[in-house]
Amino acid sequence: MKTMVRWMLAGVMLAGTGLAVAQRPAKAPELAYQLNEGQNLNAFVREGPVAAHLLLRNGTDPRILVAFPAGNSGVGLWFEPLARAATWRLEQPPRPTTAPGIAGPQPAIVTIASIEAPQLRIRQAVLSSIRFLRDYQSVGRFPPEVAVDPVITGNTIRWSRPRLDGKPGYLLQVRLLSGRIRGGALVADAGRPLRMEITASSGEVPLTGLAPNELLNARAADDPGARNALRFLSYREKFLAGSWRFQTYFGRDTLMSVRLLMPVLQPQAIEAGLGSVLARLDRRGDVAHEEGIGDFAVVDRRQHGGSGDAAALDYAMVDDDYMLAPVAAAYLLDHGNAASARAFLDRPLVSEGMPGTTAPAGKALVRNLRFVVDTARPFADDPGYARLVAIGKGRLTGQWRDSEEGLGRGRYAYDVNAVFVPAALESAARMLRAGLLDPYLTAEDRAALARAEAMATVWRQRAPGMFRVSLPAAQAKPRIEGYARSLGIPAAPALASIGADPLVFHAIALDDSGRPIPIVNSDEGFALMFAEPSPADLETYVTAAIRPFPAGLMTDIGMLVANAAQTDAAVQARFTPAAYHGAVVWSWQQALFAAGLERQLARRDLPPATRAVLTRAQATLWRAINATRATQSSELWSWAYTGGRYHVVAFGAGKQDVDESNAAQLWSTVYLAVQPPGRVRSATGKR
Repeated sequence: MKTMVRWMLAGVMLAGTGLAVAQRPAKAPELAYQLNEGQNLNAFVREGPVAAHLLLRNGTDPRILVAFPAGNSGVGLWFEPLARAATWRLEQPPRPTTAPGIAGPQPAIVTIASIEAPQLRIRQAVLSSIRFLRDYQSVGRFPPEVAVDPVITGNTIRWSRPRLDGKPGYLLQVRLLSGRIRGGALVADAGRPLRMEITASSGEVPLTGLAPNELLNARAADDPGARNALRFLSYREKFLAGSWRFQTYFGRDTLMSVRLLMPVLQPQAIEAGLGSVLARLDRRGDVAHEEGIGDFAVVDRRQHGGSGDAAALDYAMVDDDYMLAPVAAAYLLDHGNAASARAFLDRPLVSEGMPGTTAPAGKALVRNLRFVVDTARPFADDPGYARLVAIGKGRLTGQWRDSEEGLGRGRYAYDVNAVFVPAALESAARMLRAGLLDPYLTAEDRAALARAEAMATVWRQRAPGMFRVSLPAAQAKPRIEGYARSLGIPAAPALASIGADPLVFHAIALDDSGRPIPIVNSDEGFALMFAEPSPADLETYVTAAIRPFPAGLMTDIGMLVANAAQTDAAVQARFTPAAYHGAVVWSWQQALFAAGLERQLARRDLPPATRAVLTRAQATLWRAINATRATQSSELWSWAYTGGRYHVVAFGAGKQDVDESNAAQLWSTVYLAVQPPGRVRSATGKR
């Protein structure tokens, strides 16, 4: 669980450090807040060029980490495991300041913290790209060329290094205010906690934060936690996916967050998000999944025989390629006006994906639409599973479930093929009809896009059925009972929800041979948000998701993203509550499903029986969402079943958890727009 504390910052005087840190007036920064989540104490601050996330890890594996949005950079200090758990106390929150760098003063923070531990033995410091800190945290490795030795002076220990290319780099300094440094360890005085002043700095180029009046409109929910997280992650150059682990551009995270937040975002914010995606398209129109910048880009280019620090863009994912069109169409056609849409499309974009080129945003968008049409054509011409959009050869990841086991080792993802490809084709057809693209189309472009509507019809009619799973109750129920028993949860509510009917749901993916992988999953939310399923399909597939776990996905503490009850024991072992995309709750997936239900209920063509199913599902889902309000801005959470009910467990808090949740996650802020039934809607009535 997490608690949030708003606070004002006081000045912190630095003395006797050997480090000249500039003093600033003792005033509250533009953004400052704290968040305790599981074993992590998090403190965020942003003021002008300074933006930083301080993380202090409690328990038996303490660490100090500061992540900077500038350059997706950070500094981290890991300590050897403790015999007894220890807890950090933040005595003075991070204060923006400057520290000396090789090119002059550079943005920094300073803070004071204490910990009740007899000693902290230093294991490793890493000062570099967050990508490398992330690797060290998860697998204990980082490139040897970024290693740095400490300098110890009295009670101060300091690490600093320039970037590998000689540009301004990174600094971490720990000065003991109580205790001493002995043999490379921080040793407490008898009967007193270790008390220290921590200074951290990054010389990477700062980002430009979006001001409050550039970010949200008056319809946004009054949720301080979500507002704080969104502000920390929002910049004119791009949105950040999450902190501390993903403080940079991610295409999928940007697009889904912009779409779900669209009713409450200011135009400047929407265009910042869309513009960042368009600027990173490659020559084919493929959407970049992630960018590697700063020290990571330098290392990556050297490893591939190159030089420089231009962003290393990853195009391995496939789902984001088909998200751009429906999100762009929603803004340009449904939420904006013709004049602003044309102005945005005509705006010149400096390309990151094709360095050295500048072109109108509209030209980049057409490039993506051509990519969509060209890659969707084989299936439209001859529908068959082998002509669906597949994840890359030799890969296990290709859509949002991007951990190695997240897609059940499937090759053809349900969301990509049953939802996003047809949605992208339909959006291309809509924008073509509206005339918005006319200034940017060649005759060849126009001819290609003219086929999009007919192609979308084929995809809508043929692709979803390939993922349909129907299991007789006599086969499904014993598996549910066995799975429930293995997890120590009751089976009775799940069994009762099926009755004598077959268990019908959409598979998470198809394998190489076109066989459905029978994992009940939350990706039905994409269909609710980006398609118009038939009444019969709505009743069938919404019911499948909303059933109690482990028949469906619902628990007291949220909708799980995966339920492997109908698979074998080997697959179930890869989809546990300790797996990143296993039987866990992802905040944004609940929001997606909730927004999708609202969108479907706004339709005028649904019979009363279907509306009743959707309304019941909506009530069930919102009860679970409201029960976990305190965790909503987190990336995901796990659970424990004790005392006859489910309880939230912070993901990453358990020894078996395979990763660590972000305390601030972009797409977990979408509840600013996704609100309970009966609350404020967008002025247009559209979601």
